[in-house]
Amino acid sequence: MEDLPNNYKADAQVQEPSLEVPLLPRGWSRYWISGNAVIGQHDLHIRPVELEDQASYECQATQAGLRSRPAQLHVLVPPEAPQVLGSPSVSLVAGVPANLTCRSHGDARPIPELLWFRDGVRLDGATFYQTLLKDGTTVSVESILTLTPSSHDDGATLVCRARSQALPAGKDTAITLSLQYPPVVTLSAEPQTVQEGEKVSFLCQAMAQPPVTGYRWAKGGSPVLGARGPMLEVVADASFLTAPVSCEVSNAVGSANRSTALDVQFGPILQAKPEPLSVDTGEDASFTCAWRGNPLPRVTWTRRGGAKVLGSGPTLRLPSVGLEDSGDYVCRAEPGLSGLGGGAAEARLTVNAPPVVTALHSAPAFLSGPARLQCLVFASPAPEAVVWSWDEGFLAKGSQGRFLVETFPAPEGRGGQGPGLISVLHISGTQESDFSRGFNCSARNRLGEGGTLVNLGRRDLLPTVQIVAGAASAAMTLLMVITGVVLCCWRHSKASASFPKQKNLVRIPGSSHGPSSRGPEEEETGSSKERGPIVHTDHSDLVLDEAGPLETKDPTNGYYKVRGVSPCTSPDSCVTSLLLKNAGVFNLP
Repeated sequence: MEDLPNNYKADAQVQEPSLEVPLLPRGWSRYWISGNAVIGQHDLHIRPVELEDQASYECQATQAGLRSRPAQLHVLVPPEAPQVLGSPSVSLVAGVPANLTCRSHGDARPIPELLWFRDGVRLDGATFYQTLLKDGTTVSVESILTLTPSSHDDGATLVCRARSQALPAGKDTAITLSLQYPPVVTLSAEPQTVQEGEKVSFLCQAMAQPPVTGYRWAKGGSPVLGARGPMLEVVADASFLTAPVSCEVSNAVGSANRSTALDVQFGPILQAKPEPLSVDTGEDASFTCAWRGNPLPRVTWTRRGGAKVLGSGPTLRLPSVGLEDSGDYVCRAEPGLSGLGGGAAEARLTVNAPPVVTALHSAPAFLSGPARLQCLVFASPAPEAVVWSWDEGFLAKGSQGRFLVETFPAPEGRGGQGPGLISVLHISGTQESDFSRGFNCSARNRLGEGGTLVNLGRRDLLPTVQIVAGAASAAMTLLMVITGVVLCCWRHSKASASFPKQKNLVRIPGSSHGPSSRGPEEEETGSSKERGPIVHTDHSDLVLDEAGPLETKDPTNGYYKVRGVSPCTSPDSCVTSLLLKNAGVFNLP
């Protein structure tokens, strides 16, 4: 068969062998027979061909009773141009899956196939459907292409082609994709590497369809208050290294977010201090200290009070520690390039060991006097008790006979050896044996026992003190003897004097009437009531002389006031009196 024209009509010729050329009945104007009867060729022509011409044809030789084999005539109908729903421009949303539908209507024979192309490249993944009538006649066919467009598909051209055997080149229908998409965001920072404290500008750029409706800035997930528009200016600090800055851009379709972290250079910042450790003797100890900085800081370990570097890095390991390793360990980081940051942190290592007991200085004691002995105990873990022991006994607390024990915390302990305790043994009324024996101060914990011997020193009178005391005693004795001799001489001289004998009056101001407030003249001229009680005595050595000046001396420091003046009856008595005045000694019986 020849290719059919577009009007679905064509000429058809069926050639079969025949012995004669029959005549066609009237009304079949589109049919005729041609050929050569001599050679037996008879051709059937159909022009123009119509759909009803599709059938099975035979050539018969009626006189001979012969029939040819059937010849099938297929009428080919080329397809029409397909139709794409939504053409010529299909609006899609980027990122949202969509279906593109291409349909072909008409009586195309055979049924056409529908193909999708983009830029001349066939697209796979389309689904093909046919719609049939009840009698099996095909009404339409369609092809559905599923795709998830992106912003890059905006303005792209897709082609749906219907082709068949009747039209191998096919017929095309093109559509243009019109994409709506959320913003495509680009975020940049200038400069990207900064020193702490410097200014940084962030620029948020976006492509969107439909246009952008808003910007939102955040740092580390928390909104930046007051920030609007595509630009943000900040002062950089250490937090920007781990808390990125993000920009979210929105339009009617959706939103998109981009973030970036700054390379902020800053000095070391302490993140985790080393923890105190308590380990037993012989075990390993490990300290950890975390510093943060950009660039990464160098961390060193030393011991407090020392300059030797014991290690570097975040961890210090001390194998098989002993008591000598007890103390405070320092984790140090130097300041950064900007001179900021850095510092030190320390932690104490306590080494658990048997108690260490040290005798403290105790003052010497006098025989029969009080005494005080002391010892200092360091232990980790703390001791169960501190015990004093001697020849005939022991005591941990409280009192026992002449002994009393007190234990209290020391003002300040040694580094790393745990809290200190001071234990005091009080002795009342020391004996000779206390100075010749030792007193043991001991303590025990779960790791063992420690102790020390404390001796009591004796204090005696110094020879110099004894000499001074003897000299003072001799001087006092001599002074008393001289005083006695002078008084005897004085009385003897008074007895031999030519003055008439008279009674001596001695006034005692400390009577029940109270001390007298009168002067010497008032006392001499006043009445007996005003003068107070008068004591009459037969002593003739105390004479009241009203004519001469009065001289008063109080040998009793004011307890008794005796007024009396006697003239010198001889040179010896005057000398003796003068010596007594200069010596300041008056010892009246």
